[in-house]
Amino acid sequence: MLERISDIPRCWAARAPDHIAVIERGRTVTYAQLWDQVRQARHYLQSQGVASGDRVQIVAENTLAVITLIFALAELEAWPVVTNARMTAREIEEIRVHCQPRLLLFTHAASPDALRHGLRYRAREIEAPGLGPLMAADVDEAGEREPAALAREVAALIYTSGTTGQRKGVMVTHRGLLHYARITVQSRRMTPEDCAYAVMPLSHIFGLATLLLATLHAGGSLYLVARFNPDDACAALQRETISILQGVPAMFSRILAHLQRQNISTLRAQRLRYLYTGGGPLEATLKRNVETVFGQPLHHGYGMTEYAGSLFITRMDRPRQDCAAGEIVEGAQLRLVGPDGEPAPPGMPGELWVKGPGVMHGYYRAPALTAEALRPDGWLNTGDIGRLGPDGALFIVGRTRDVILRSGFSVYPIEVESVINSHPAVRLSAVVGKPADDGNEEVIAFVELREGQPLDVDDLQAFLAERLSPYKRPARLVRVPLIPTTASGKLHKHRLRSMLAELD
Repeated sequence: MLERISDIPRCWAARAPDHIAVIERGRTVTYAQLWDQVRQARHYLQSQGVASGDRVQIVAENTLAVITLIFALAELEAWPVVTNARMTAREIEEIRVHCQPRLLLFTHAASPDALRHGLRYRAREIEAPGLGPLMAADVDEAGEREPAALAREVAALIYTSGTTGQRKGVMVTHRGLLHYARITVQSRRMTPEDCAYAVMPLSHIFGLATLLLATLHAGGSLYLVARFNPDDACAALQRETISILQGVPAMFSRILAHLQRQNISTLRAQRLRYLYTGGGPLEATLKRNVETVFGQPLHHGYGMTEYAGSLFITRMDRPRQDCAAGEIVEGAQLRLVGPDGEPAPPGMPGELWVKGPGVMHGYYRAPALTAEALRPDGWLNTGDIGRLGPDGALFIVGRTRDVILRSGFSVYPIEVESVINSHPAVRLSAVVGKPADDGNEEVIAFVELREGQPLDVDDLQAFLAERLSPYKRPARLVRVPLIPTTASGKLHKHRLRSMLAELD
């Protein structure tokens, strides 16, 4: 029985030692080789004084060394804090100060950004057994170790993207990650013959749980990519043995834009059998266009870091025509709570409360935030708003904190964004509320246009007038060259709100 995430590669190294576990830049690594590297990395970490209850911050982009470190730290009951190297210096320092890592590592050979951060911390270059070239800052022996019981329970410390301006470290458990890996394998019918394209950052729950752990749980192969490039992705799909393509909606949008520039209407990858998008809302136009290009369904789901992965997933045997996030997964429970704290009426939106094996232990060193989100009886307030269809499928309506109050009505940005994104000239949009003098909020839409398209405000407003009630229509449409997103591809609403002041 699997008890910690490192048991996954350990088991497959024994069962199928010569099967390929990871493909990285043309190099293949078998399960036996991966496990040998994990053991070597464990010895290196021990030589640096890393032990149960420690945190190790890894500033990196996707590379084999990160995977090796994640499993090696699990063996020591220490916590990896994988931090995307593309974050700013301020963001990385905030995480370092908060988690107080005993060891700070940088994958400088695979990431120019990691090199830049490593130099800032005066890290030295090393050649660590099982890991290859890294940079390591001086060991910090001042940080306190976590109690043994907590150290055994928690598999990783994942810092949320901070779209609200308050970054939180989620203590994700071994139990939750292993449970999610198993149900992901089942929902996608994964086998050792599968090869999953993995460009989502391993610093994000999508990259860690959906891509790394689920793929290896199935005994499959991970096609590891450090940075997304649509040209490389399309070439890999046609050239390699990739059977599963998963990513955020923005990734699929960029693939479609690339193919459109190449005048390619269909892409038939020989072994590709499963498409999935999560980590953000899916709108109908994108779903339809992806399915036309690839000739197969685009599956969807809803999840969160605080639940170690997805809570709802569409089923392979009944793909949906709409943009629902699918049906609840095994082991999870759901409550829809209305504004009065009572159950929301059938078919009406409500705040999503969830319970099950994937629920986090809590937010690291933030008892007040933990108490706000997590109830003593195990129910987690997701902060998201959704409704259930007649067949039990979940439709995400928005975030509690994103709701815009206009003329006594609640405006859900996702609905407005979905309509704007359906306009042929628009590639992506993001809607936020701007406080007005009368106590209302104005609906402001930031719009990123498709390449070569002009912004015809009157035309777009007329388009929206036919599809949205007056109180939902944007008071202002603001063209931006690029909608800001987080490292994991989500809309960066906090940054957009800060841009509102510049509109005055």
